[in-house]
Amino acid sequence: MTVSRITMAQDGPEFSRIIQGLASSMRWGKSPQELLEHLMAGLELGVTTLDIAAAYGDGQAEILLGKALALDRTARERFEIVTKCSIGTWDTSLYHYDTSREHIEWSVDQSLTKLQTDHVDLLLIHRPDPLMNADEVAEAFHALRQSGKVLHFGVSNHNPSQFELLASRLDMPLVTNQVQFSVMYMDTYFDGTLDMCQQRRISPMVWGPLGGGKLFREESERADRLRSEMESIGQEHEASIDQVALAWLLKHPARLVPILGTGKSERVKSATQAEGIELSREQWFRLWVTSTGERLP
Repeated sequence: MTVSRITMAQDGPEFSRIIQGLASSMRWGKSPQELLEHLMAGLELGVTTLDIAAAYGDGQAEILLGKALALDRTARERFEIVTKCSIGTWDTSLYHYDTSREHIEWSVDQSLTKLQTDHVDLLLIHRPDPLMNADEVAEAFHALRQSGKVLHFGVSNHNPSQFELLASRLDMPLVTNQVQFSVMYMDTYFDGTLDMCQQRRISPMVWGPLGGGKLFREESERADRLRSEMESIGQEHEASIDQVALAWLLKHPARLVPILGTGKSERVKSATQAEGIELSREQWFRLWVTSTGERLP
């Protein structure tokens, strides 16, 4: 089966419901040709959206992706590329964040060169900057949209107040907030981020949907409980633990869009099958209670 497509926000881009993440791509040991083959295998499953950042692989991940897509002259137009601004400035005595207009526009130009493309489909501010001047970021976004270098804009790892501050200065929508969320990490629910996304009718992109691998590797009483419960639910659906974890996310009404961090095509194929698993409310809450360790009041 192929995954569905989802419109991320009103007047926002249309992405695949499951996204291929490239944060670890430099550690996969793939050549540009091998990476292209992996991406094309995902494309056959409907995974058309690629998530990357200027900071990934110490700046080398965008170069690798650019080389891979350049091997097939039709590849770029078949994918949507999401990238994130360079987080900050390294060439000083103290590494620090930088969301000045100059830095954002410089970062985009660097990304376009590395990716060998003339535009990205979505640009995110990677981390909240304590010194962010919302008016200046808005100016950068406006200039980048006018130039055609960036089609849509969003943020990553921002809490609701940080999101709302930037959104208040824009005449265009922020179409997503890319955040950490999984059955093992629920802070994003408790801080109101998912409520805000649902209120604004934007779909959050979710990194670490499988707990960054902790769901499989962590040795703790909580992780053991979760694995046991997910195995039980998986038996009821003839599904694996990772498929249950993704189905749990996909059931949330905020319309979460998981980012897969794997370089193995068979795991991408397995993940796409999670969309066909419909957990009952009771099954969903079994995992919620198991994770939090507390029954609902």
